[in-house]
Amino acid sequence: MTQAPPPTADTVRRLVRTLIEDAGDGGPGLEVRPVSEEGGHGTWWVGARHVLRLARDRETTVRMRRELRLRDLVRPHVPVTVPTAVAHGEWSPGLAYTLDTKVPGGTAEDHDVSAVGEADLAALLGGLRQVPVRQAGTIGVPRVAPRSLEALRRMAVAAAGRLAAADEFDPARLHQLTPPGAAQLAAQPATAVLVHHALRGEHLVVGADGRVRGVLGWTGAVVGDPAEDIAGLALAVGSGAAVRAATLTGYGARACLRGLWLARCDTVVRLAGHLTGQGAEPPALPRTQLRRAWEAILLERVTELREDGADGP
Repeated sequence: MTQAPPPTADTVRRLVRTLIEDAGDGGPGLEVRPVSEEGGHGTWWVGARHVLRLARDRETTVRMRRELRLRDLVRPHVPVTVPTAVAHGEWSPGLAYTLDTKVPGGTAEDHDVSAVGEADLAALLGGLRQVPVRQAGTIGVPRVAPRSLEALRRMAVAAAGRLAAADEFDPARLHQLTPPGAAQLAAQPATAVLVHHALRGEHLVVGADGRVRGVLGWTGAVVGDPAEDIAGLALAVGSGAAVRAATLTGYGARACLRGLWLARCDTVVRLAGHLTGQGAEPPALPRTQLRRAWEAILLERVTELREDGADGP
């Protein structure tokens, strides 16, 4: 897959000079800096009010252009801010850019989400359920089949052994999820909704008061299993807050427990991968996410789920 050379600050200044009236002459006085110090530099802060995202390949370009239409579709249904593009186009032949207004606030990694913030998350999940999936499909949002929790459980059991050898995790904790339990928590038919699919801490904009102000990072959205967003919230804000938000939305025990165990198995597999050199960043965040996902919650006392679906989606 062909990639453009990494964009530089001068590349960004030259582009922004044509887009923002108050950018002056686009010279060294315009403050531009990469959002992350990691390689690639595909996302840049531009002054205090804008964020510039630059696609580095054609696949990202397709997803970025789809995201513009998806954000317009989602915005009327959710109570939090969805970024707005003030300009978009191509920064290099065939490669897209979007210049978005910055959503004020920190992230869920910077601020704890309050009880009122959990209600914001519930309203977000509820809004995603209201987005017409047929319209999402029309603009190119892919439909993804639910993951096999049993297959993920087996991967987690193997990974837990590696973590135990490193004194990072007690594999006995995974005994709570048995093969029959994984089968019981299989995704139910006809429950597909629009799923953000990346409700990680860095994508939740949170104010100092703990309210959730906005949601970023819509390029990976799919039509699929709503438990994936519950799992994402477990990694971002903890299992207790994630399950409380999902319950407020109207999701039943089955969906909540499925999301909880997706998150738990994912974090075990991910941390084991980092410890064996498969992750780019230090393992501090995977460790934090594992701790959040493995918070004990009252819902785990539910041992029998009704097969008639009366416990909700």
